[in-house]
Amino acid sequence: MAAVDIPLPALPQGWSAEKDFKVLSALSSATQRNVEPVGPHFLAHARRLRHNRTFSEDDRIQAQKNVKKVDEDEDDEISEPEDPLMLQRDAKDWKNQDHYAVLGLSKYRYKASPEQIKRAHRKKVLRHHPDKKAAAGQTDENDSFFKCIQKANEVLLDPTKRRQFDSVDEAADVEPPTKKQTEKGKFFKLWGPVFKSEGRFSNKQPVPVIGDENSPEEDVEEFYNFWYNFDSWRTFEYLDEDVPDDNENRDQKRHVERKNANARRKKKTEDTARLRKLVDDALAGDERIKKFRQAKRAGKDKKRLEKEAEAKRLADEKEQARLEDERKKKEAEETAKVEREQNKKSKEAAKNAAKKNKRVLKASVKDVNYFVEGGDASAGQIDTVLGDVEAVMGKINPEELAALASKLGSAGTDAGAVKAAYTEEAKRLISEGKMKESEVRVFV
Repeated sequence: MAAVDIPLPALPQGWSAEKDFKVLSALSSATQRNVEPVGPHFLAHARRLRHNRTFSEDDRIQAQKNVKKVDEDEDDEISEPEDPLMLQRDAKDWKNQDHYAVLGLSKYRYKASPEQIKRAHRKKVLRHHPDKKAAAGQTDENDSFFKCIQKANEVLLDPTKRRQFDSVDEAADVEPPTKKQTEKGKFFKLWGPVFKSEGRFSNKQPVPVIGDENSPEEDVEEFYNFWYNFDSWRTFEYLDEDVPDDNENRDQKRHVERKNANARRKKKTEDTARLRKLVDDALAGDERIKKFRQAKRAGKDKKRLEKEAEAKRLADEKEQARLEDERKKKEAEETAKVEREQNKKSKEAAKNAAKKNKRVLKASVKDVNYFVEGGDASAGQIDTVLGDVEAVMGKINPEELAALASKLGSAGTDAGAVKAAYTEEAKRLISEGKMKESEVRVFV
């Protein structure tokens, strides 16, 4: 035991035990207790004493038991056979190693949870730890695979490094099907895993699923719109060339950084083009798109036919209206023509009747010898009577002429009756102001 010479701090000036010391509490009396050794270290000590082992022997035996226990654990979901070639990997070539395969997580890959990675790492460490190999008589001077395990754990438990590795993990990609493969009715079964694999790079989650043949048009449009506007977080830093860590060669460092940036942009552009072609191929083989297009085409054809039918109906109605107008116009013209003909005939008949009636009137005075008794009437008497007859005929209308002719027909050759009929008619005309009294000389 080494003595440490440390001087005690000086007491404040004026301090004295009589006035400044205060008793806070009294010490309790001593009590006897039984102390029992516990804990993992005591158990390890007891185990070594019991089996008469050294520290290294006990550690080796316990490590073997732990490995056996881990092997028998119910962690089969994160276990897989180890490839002998993988066990011979060079730890320096860690960028080209499959970190998931190293930890036995090939079937999980980007879907492996941090807890699964930790458990898988623990199993691999217990199985490939140098101490365990040494205890089993195996020699590995460089511990290459154990270093591979440690590097895989380092990469996969770091979110940034894991994302960089997942971006270039081609083993997680699903090869898109060919057109011939999808012709057998397996379009959705084969393309679904492809888009699910590509969806791991999406910034927008959840990623829409491809659906099935009964998916509505809105869901299908949403699916393809999502992929044609895909927002990818995929980067390619993992493939960067190592930047020299040499402060004296800054130009070389900048050159490598520019080279890496250009390479990342090129790979990003190529990946975007690859994804666009993949979506184009899926769209071209999707029977739902053809069905929707046919339905739209049928709808457009229906609207076109309805529009044409409506236009034809309107044209027919317009034509019918035109024909109806022409028919009415023709009927009106024919009616007018008939009326004109009838009027003409009526006028001709009236004219003929008037002529006949005038002949009757003239004949009526002739038949009574122009009102001369005994002997023939002279030319002067004839002219006087006919002059009065003409004067009367010129003042009356056809109806009145017909009525007068009828009266004269009834009078016959009775000169008195004939003259009375003329006299009555002349007086009517004079009374109505249609004739002057001086216009007649016989019938007054």
